[in-house]
Amino acid sequence: MPIQSLNKRESALKKSEAQLKILSNGIFQNGELPTFKAKISETQQYPLKAKKLEILQINLGYMCNQVCAHCHVDAGPDRKEIMTRDTMQQCLDVIKKTGAHTLDLTGGAPEMNPNFRWFVEEAAKAGIQDFIVRSNLTIIRANKKYHDLPEFFKKHHVHVVSSMPHWTRGKTDKQRGDGVFDKSIQALKDLNAIGYGMPGSDLKLDLVYNPSGAFLPGDQASMEKDFKKALKEDFNIDFHHLFAITNLPISRFLDYLIASENYEDYMYALVEAYNPTAVKSVMCTNTISVSWDGFLYDCDFNQMLELPVNSPVKHISDYNENLLEGRNITISQHCYGCTAGAGSSCQGVVT
Repeated sequence: MPIQSLNKRESALKKSEAQLKILSNGIFQNGELPTFKAKISETQQYPLKAKKLEILQINLGYMCNQVCAHCHVDAGPDRKEIMTRDTMQQCLDVIKKTGAHTLDLTGGAPEMNPNFRWFVEEAAKAGIQDFIVRSNLTIIRANKKYHDLPEFFKKHHVHVVSSMPHWTRGKTDKQRGDGVFDKSIQALKDLNAIGYGMPGSDLKLDLVYNPSGAFLPGDQASMEKDFKKALKEDFNIDFHHLFAITNLPISRFLDYLIASENYEDYMYALVEAYNPTAVKSVMCTNTISVSWDGFLYDCDFNQMLELPVNSPVKHISDYNENLLEGRNITISQHCYGCTAGAGSSCQGVVT
Protein backbone atom coordinates (compact mmCIF):
# COMPACT_ATOMS: atom_id res chain seq x y z
CA MET A 1 0.00 0.00 0.00
CA PRO A 2 1.42 3.44 -0.93
CA ILE A 3 2.52 5.69 1.94
CA GLN A 4 0.06 8.43 2.82
CA SER A 5 0.71 11.63 4.70
CA LEU A 6 -0.42 11.89 8.33
CA ASN A 7 -2.65 14.68 7.12
CA LYS A 8 -4.32 12.43 4.54
CA ARG A 9 -4.77 9.62 7.06
CA GLU A 10 -6.27 12.00 9.63
CA SER A 11 -3.69 10.65 12.08
CA ALA A 12 -3.61 12.11 15.59
CA LEU A 13 0.08 12.83 14.96
CA LYS A 14 -0.75 15.33 12.23
CA LYS A 15 -1.12 17.78 15.12
CA SER A 16 2.12 19.10 16.59
CA GLU A 17 0.61 19.06 20.10
CA ALA A 18 0.27 15.27 19.92
CA GLN A 19 3.90 14.88 18.85
CA LEU A 20 5.19 17.17 21.58
CA LYS A 21 3.13 15.28 24.17
CA ILE A 22 4.86 12.02 23.21
CA LEU A 23 8.28 13.70 23.29
CA SER A 24 7.63 15.17 26.75
CA ASN A 25 6.02 12.18 28.48
CA GLY A 26 6.93 8.53 29.02
CA ILE A 27 10.65 7.84 29.34
CA PHE A 28 11.42 11.55 29.71
CA GLN A 29 8.69 12.29 32.23
CA ASN A 30 9.54 9.33 34.49
CA GLY A 31 13.27 10.11 34.48
CA GLU A 32 14.49 7.08 32.52
CA LEU A 33 16.12 9.52 30.14
CA PRO A 34 17.15 13.13 30.79
CA THR A 35 15.30 15.84 28.91
CA PHE A 36 17.36 17.76 26.36
CA LYS A 37 17.28 20.81 28.63
CA ALA A 38 18.71 18.76 31.51
CA LYS A 39 21.36 17.21 29.27
CA ILE A 40 22.75 20.47 27.90
CA SER A 41 22.57 21.98 31.38
CA GLU A 42 25.06 19.31 32.53
CA THR A 43 27.64 20.81 30.17
CA GLN A 44 26.69 24.43 30.95
CA GLN A 45 25.22 24.93 27.47
CA TYR A 46 21.73 25.94 28.56
CA PRO A 47 20.15 28.17 27.45
CA LEU A 48 21.16 27.54 23.86
CA LYS A 49 21.74 30.94 22.26
CA ALA A 50 21.41 32.15 18.68
CA LYS A 51 24.59 33.52 17.14
CA LYS A 52 25.09 35.67 14.05
CA LEU A 53 22.66 34.72 11.29
CA GLU A 54 24.31 32.89 8.41
CA ILE A 55 21.49 30.89 6.79
CA LEU A 56 17.99 32.02 5.85
CA GLN A 57 15.93 28.90 5.13
CA ILE A 58 12.56 29.43 3.45
CA ASN A 59 9.90 26.75 3.11
CA LEU A 60 7.90 27.48 -0.06
CA GLY A 61 5.16 25.00 0.77
CA TYR A 62 4.35 21.46 1.89
CA MET A 63 3.05 20.28 -1.49
CA CYS A 64 5.20 17.49 -2.95
CA ASN A 65 5.02 14.93 -5.75
CA GLN A 66 6.39 12.28 -3.36
CA VAL A 67 5.27 10.82 -0.03
CA CYS A 68 8.43 9.59 1.71
CA ALA A 69 8.44 7.28 4.74
CA HIS A 70 10.71 9.48 6.88
CA CYS A 71 9.43 12.95 5.90
CA HIS A 72 9.47 15.36 8.84
CA VAL A 73 7.41 17.88 6.86
CA ASP A 74 4.62 15.33 6.23
CA ALA A 75 4.69 16.61 2.66
CA GLY A 76 2.68 15.13 -0.19
CA PRO A 77 0.34 15.83 -3.12
CA ASP A 78 -2.55 16.40 -0.67
CA ARG A 79 -0.81 19.26 1.15
CA LYS A 80 -2.11 22.62 -0.09
CA GLU A 81 -0.02 24.93 2.12
CA ILE A 82 1.86 27.13 -0.36
CA MET A 83 3.72 30.40 0.18
CA THR A 84 1.93 33.29 -1.53
CA ARG A 85 3.60 35.84 -3.76
CA ASP A 86 2.98 38.54 -1.14
CA THR A 87 4.86 36.54 1.51
CA MET A 88 7.60 35.81 -1.03
CA GLN A 89 7.96 39.56 -1.60
CA GLN A 90 8.35 40.07 2.15
CA CYS A 91 11.08 37.41 2.09
CA LEU A 92 12.78 39.14 -0.84
CA ASP A 93 12.79 42.43 1.07
CA VAL A 94 14.62 40.65 3.91
CA ILE A 95 17.03 38.79 1.58
CA LYS A 96 18.20 42.11 0.12
CA LYS A 97 19.23 43.46 3.53
CA THR A 98 20.15 40.35 5.54
CA GLY A 99 23.66 39.60 6.73
CA ALA A 100 23.10 35.92 5.97
CA HIS A 101 25.44 34.43 3.33
CA THR A 102 23.23 31.42 2.46
CA LEU A 103 19.67 31.27 1.12
CA ASP A 104 18.14 27.79 1.40
CA LEU A 105 14.82 27.07 -0.37
CA THR A 106 12.98 23.97 0.75
CA GLY A 107 9.53 22.33 0.85
CA GLY A 108 7.78 19.87 0.08
CA ALA A 109 9.00 20.21 -3.44
CA PRO A 110 9.76 23.95 -3.62
CA GLU A 111 9.59 23.78 -7.43
CA MET A 112 5.83 23.05 -7.20
CA ASN A 113 5.09 26.52 -5.87
CA PRO A 114 3.57 28.37 -8.87
CA ASN A 115 5.75 31.41 -8.14
CA PHE A 116 8.96 29.41 -7.64
CA ARG A 117 10.75 30.61 -10.80
CA TRP A 118 9.81 34.22 -10.24
CA PHE A 119 11.10 34.00 -6.68
CA VAL A 120 14.40 32.38 -7.72
CA GLU A 121 14.94 35.00 -10.43
CA GLU A 122 14.35 37.84 -7.98
CA ALA A 123 16.33 36.26 -5.13
CA ALA A 124 19.31 35.59 -7.41
CA LYS A 125 19.65 39.35 -7.97
CA ALA A 126 20.39 39.83 -4.27
CA GLY A 127 23.85 38.30 -4.70
CA ILE A 128 23.61 35.74 -1.89
CA GLN A 129 26.89 33.81 -1.59
CA ASP A 130 25.33 30.32 -1.58
CA PHE A 131 21.86 29.92 -3.12
CA ILE A 132 20.49 26.45 -2.35
CA VAL A 133 17.40 24.71 -3.71
CA ARG A 134 16.56 21.40 -2.03
CA SER A 135 15.18 19.18 -4.78
CA ASN A 136 13.83 15.64 -4.51
CA LEU A 137 15.19 15.02 -8.07
CA THR A 138 12.04 13.22 -9.29
CA ILE A 139 10.28 16.56 -9.73
CA ILE A 140 12.59 17.17 -12.71
CA ARG A 141 11.10 14.11 -14.44
CA ALA A 142 7.55 14.40 -13.01
CA ASN A 143 6.10 16.59 -15.75
CA LYS A 144 7.33 18.18 -18.99
CA LYS A 145 7.00 21.64 -17.46
CA TYR A 146 9.81 20.72 -15.04
CA HIS A 147 12.18 19.10 -17.56
CA ASP A 148 14.10 22.35 -18.07
CA LEU A 149 14.78 22.86 -14.35
CA PRO A 150 18.47 21.88 -14.70
CA GLU A 151 18.97 24.69 -17.25
CA PHE A 152 17.00 27.10 -15.05
CA PHE A 153 19.15 26.22 -12.03
CA LYS A 154 22.31 26.71 -14.09
CA LYS A 155 21.18 30.11 -15.37
CA HIS A 156 20.78 31.39 -11.81
CA HIS A 157 23.79 29.50 -10.44
CA VAL A 158 21.68 27.60 -7.95
CA HIS A 159 23.37 25.10 -5.64
CA VAL A 160 21.29 21.92 -5.96
CA VAL A 161 20.99 19.73 -2.86
CA SER A 162 19.15 16.52 -3.70
CA SER A 163 17.64 13.66 -1.72
CA MET A 164 19.13 10.24 -2.49
CA PRO A 165 18.52 7.56 0.18
CA HIS A 166 20.80 4.96 -1.40
CA TRP A 167 22.67 3.98 -4.54
CA THR A 168 20.44 0.91 -4.95
CA ARG A 169 16.91 0.78 -6.34
CA GLY A 170 15.47 -1.39 -3.55
CA LYS A 171 16.47 0.79 -0.59
CA THR A 172 15.58 4.03 -2.36
CA ASP A 173 12.14 2.93 -3.52
CA LYS A 174 11.35 1.43 -0.11
CA GLN A 175 11.81 4.82 1.53
CA ARG A 176 10.50 7.09 -1.23
CA GLY A 177 8.10 5.07 -3.38
CA ASP A 178 8.15 2.81 -6.44
CA GLY A 179 9.98 4.26 -9.44
CA VAL A 180 11.73 7.01 -7.47
CA PHE A 181 15.20 5.53 -7.97
CA ASP A 182 15.03 5.37 -11.77
CA LYS A 183 13.64 8.91 -12.03
CA SER A 184 16.32 10.17 -9.62
CA ILE A 185 19.09 8.57 -11.67
CA GLN A 186 17.76 10.17 -14.85
CA ALA A 187 17.53 13.57 -13.13
CA LEU A 188 21.12 13.26 -11.90
CA LYS A 189 22.23 12.44 -15.45
CA ASP A 190 20.36 15.52 -16.71
CA LEU A 191 22.15 17.67 -14.13
CA ASN A 192 25.55 16.12 -14.95
CA ALA A 193 24.94 16.73 -18.66
CA ILE A 194 24.97 20.51 -18.18
CA GLY A 195 27.88 20.52 -15.73
CA TYR A 196 26.33 20.02 -12.31
CA GLY A 197 28.36 17.86 -9.94
CA MET A 198 31.27 17.39 -12.31
CA PRO A 199 34.86 17.49 -11.00
CA GLY A 200 36.09 21.08 -10.95
CA SER A 201 32.64 22.50 -11.77
CA ASP A 202 31.32 25.42 -9.72
CA LEU A 203 27.77 24.17 -10.39
CA LYS A 204 27.34 22.48 -7.02
CA LEU A 205 25.39 19.23 -6.75
CA ASP A 206 25.23 17.58 -3.33
CA LEU A 207 23.22 14.57 -2.21
CA VAL A 208 21.40 13.96 1.08
CA TYR A 209 21.21 10.58 2.80
CA ASN A 210 18.66 9.71 5.51
CA PRO A 211 18.68 6.27 7.16
CA SER A 212 15.73 4.12 6.11
CA GLY A 213 15.15 2.66 9.58
CA ALA A 214 15.45 3.27 13.31
CA PHE A 215 19.20 3.78 13.36
CA LEU A 216 21.72 6.61 13.12
CA PRO A 217 23.62 7.36 9.90
CA GLY A 218 27.13 5.98 9.46
CA ASP A 219 30.29 8.01 9.01
CA GLN A 220 29.56 10.73 6.44
CA ALA A 221 33.00 10.69 4.77
CA SER A 222 32.95 6.89 4.34
CA MET A 223 29.42 6.95 3.00
CA GLU A 224 30.31 9.67 0.51
CA LYS A 225 33.09 7.46 -0.88
CA ASP A 226 30.71 4.50 -1.19
CA PHE A 227 28.03 6.61 -2.90
CA LYS A 228 30.54 8.14 -5.34
CA LYS A 229 32.04 4.77 -6.22
CA ALA A 230 28.69 3.05 -6.78
CA LEU A 231 27.01 5.86 -8.73
CA LYS A 232 30.08 6.32 -10.94
CA GLU A 233 30.56 2.62 -11.68
CA ASP A 234 26.89 1.80 -12.19
CA PHE A 235 25.57 4.97 -13.86
CA ASN A 236 28.58 7.23 -14.64
CA ILE A 237 27.11 9.86 -12.28
CA ASP A 238 29.21 12.49 -10.47
CA PHE A 239 28.31 14.72 -7.53
CA HIS A 240 30.28 16.86 -5.08
CA HIS A 241 29.36 16.00 -1.49
CA LEU A 242 27.07 13.73 0.52
CA PHE A 243 25.24 15.06 3.59
CA ALA A 244 24.29 12.38 6.11
CA ILE A 245 21.31 13.59 8.16
CA THR A 246 19.87 11.94 11.26
CA ASN A 247 16.12 11.35 11.15
CA LEU A 248 14.47 13.36 13.93
CA PRO A 249 11.67 11.72 15.93
CA ILE A 250 8.88 13.94 14.64
CA SER A 251 6.02 13.73 12.16
CA ARG A 252 6.05 10.74 9.79
CA PHE A 253 9.26 9.28 11.22
CA LEU A 254 7.83 9.47 14.75
CA ASP A 255 4.75 7.66 13.45
CA TYR A 256 7.01 4.95 11.99
CA LEU A 257 8.95 4.61 15.25
CA ILE A 258 5.78 4.14 17.27
CA ALA A 259 4.15 1.76 14.77
CA SER A 260 7.31 -0.40 14.61
CA GLU A 261 7.75 -0.26 18.41
CA ASN A 262 11.17 1.36 18.01
CA TYR A 263 10.45 4.73 19.63
CA GLU A 264 12.03 4.11 23.04
CA ASP A 265 15.04 2.28 21.60
CA TYR A 266 15.64 5.10 19.12
CA MET A 267 15.44 7.76 21.81
CA TYR A 268 17.89 5.77 23.94
CA ALA A 269 20.25 5.59 20.93
CA LEU A 270 20.04 9.36 20.41
CA VAL A 271 20.65 10.16 24.08
CA GLU A 272 23.52 7.66 24.38
CA ALA A 273 25.16 9.19 21.28
CA TYR A 274 24.81 12.75 22.65
CA ASN A 275 27.88 14.82 21.80
CA PRO A 276 28.29 18.12 23.70
CA THR A 277 30.72 19.33 21.04
CA ALA A 278 27.96 19.10 18.43
CA VAL A 279 25.77 21.43 20.51
CA LYS A 280 28.11 24.32 19.72
CA SER A 281 27.40 24.07 15.99
CA VAL A 282 23.77 22.99 15.69
CA MET A 283 22.04 24.73 12.80
CA CYS A 284 19.46 26.55 14.95
CA THR A 285 22.22 28.81 16.28
CA ASN A 286 22.99 30.35 12.87
CA THR A 287 19.72 29.78 10.96
CA ILE A 288 16.26 31.29 10.72
CA SER A 289 13.54 29.09 9.24
CA VAL A 290 10.62 30.83 7.50
CA SER A 291 7.38 28.86 7.14
CA TRP A 292 5.11 28.94 4.07
CA ASP A 293 2.94 31.54 5.83
CA GLY A 294 5.88 33.73 6.85
CA PHE A 295 6.29 32.84 10.53
CA LEU A 296 9.80 32.47 11.98
CA TYR A 297 11.33 29.42 13.65
CA ASP A 298 14.77 28.42 14.95
CA CYS A 299 14.94 25.53 12.49
CA ASP A 300 12.90 23.50 10.01
CA PHE A 301 12.11 20.89 12.69
CA ASN A 302 10.78 23.45 15.16
CA GLN A 303 8.66 24.80 12.32
CA MET A 304 6.99 21.41 11.91
CA LEU A 305 6.38 21.21 15.66
CA GLU A 306 5.02 24.77 15.65
CA LEU A 307 7.59 25.95 18.19
CA PRO A 308 8.11 29.64 17.24
CA VAL A 309 11.18 31.75 17.87
CA ASN A 310 11.57 33.13 21.36
CA SER A 311 11.63 36.73 20.18
CA PRO A 312 9.31 39.74 19.85
CA VAL A 313 9.84 39.27 16.11
CA LYS A 314 7.52 36.43 15.03
CA HIS A 315 6.87 37.03 11.30
CA ILE A 316 8.93 37.85 8.22
CA SER A 317 6.96 41.10 7.83
CA ASP A 318 8.44 42.32 11.14
CA TYR A 319 11.91 40.93 10.53
CA ASN A 320 14.71 42.44 12.61
CA GLU A 321 18.05 40.65 12.61
CA ASN A 322 19.34 42.53 15.64
CA LEU A 323 16.39 41.44 17.78
CA LEU A 324 16.68 37.83 16.62
CA GLU A 325 20.40 37.56 17.38
CA GLY A 326 21.14 36.33 20.88
CA ARG A 327 17.66 34.89 21.45
CA ASN A 328 17.18 31.71 23.47
CA ILE A 329 16.62 28.74 21.15
CA THR A 330 13.36 26.83 21.71
CA ILE A 331 14.16 23.18 22.47
CA SER A 332 12.51 19.82 23.10
CA GLN A 333 13.61 16.17 23.05
CA HIS A 334 13.73 16.01 19.23
CA CYS A 335 16.86 18.18 19.51
CA TYR A 336 18.83 15.07 20.50
CA GLY A 337 18.75 14.15 16.81
CA CYS A 338 20.96 17.11 15.93
CA THR A 339 23.48 16.44 18.71
CA ALA A 340 23.99 12.68 18.35
CA GLY A 341 27.37 11.43 17.16
CA ALA A 342 28.98 13.88 14.75
CA GLY A 343 25.83 16.00 14.91
CA SER A 344 23.34 16.67 12.16
CA SER A 345 22.11 19.67 10.22
CA CYS A 346 20.69 20.44 6.81
CA GLN A 347 24.35 20.74 5.72
CA GLY A 348 25.25 17.32 7.13
CA VAL A 349 27.48 16.63 10.15
CA VAL A 350 28.51 19.57 12.33
CA THR A 351 31.70 18.28 14.03
